[in-house]
Amino acid sequence: MASIFTKIIAGEIPSYKIAENDKFYAFLDIAPMAKGHVLIVPKVETDKFFDVADDYLQEWLLFAKPIAKAIEKAFDCNRCGMSVVGLEVPHAHMHLIPIHSADDLNFTRPKLKLSEAEFQVVQQQITDNM
Repeated sequence: MASIFTKIIAGEIPSYKIAENDKFYAFLDIAPMAKGHVLIVPKVETDKFFDVADDYLQEWLLFAKPIAKAIEKAFDCNRCGMSVVGLEVPHAHMHLIPIHSADDLNFTRPKLKLSEAEFQVVQQQITDNM
C-alpha cells in the first residue's frame, strides 16, 4: 500500500510544493513546527532513512541545500535545522525547519495551524528565495 507521501508525490493528495526533480519531492509540512517547515521525500518509497541507497543519500543533501538556504533567507531564524525522525510515516523523509535553538526541533511541541492563504504565503516566500 502506498504511503501518504507516495500519494502526495503522485498528486493524489494536494500539497504545497517547494521543489521537485526526478528523485525527490519537497513540500510544506501541513502540521508545521514553524512557518517554513519543509519535508523532503525520495520518490522511491523506502521506510527507513538509512535504508535509502547510498547515491540517493548524497543527492538528497544536495537537493535539500538550496531549499535550506531559501528557508534561512525567507524566515527570521538562526539557521535551518534538519531532522530525520521517521516515526510518523513509513516513508523516509527529512524535515527542514527554521530554528533559533535546538528546542525548536522538539517534535512533542504543539504544531502550528495555518490557513490555506498562510501556507500559500510561506510557499511563495521559500520559492522566491530559491
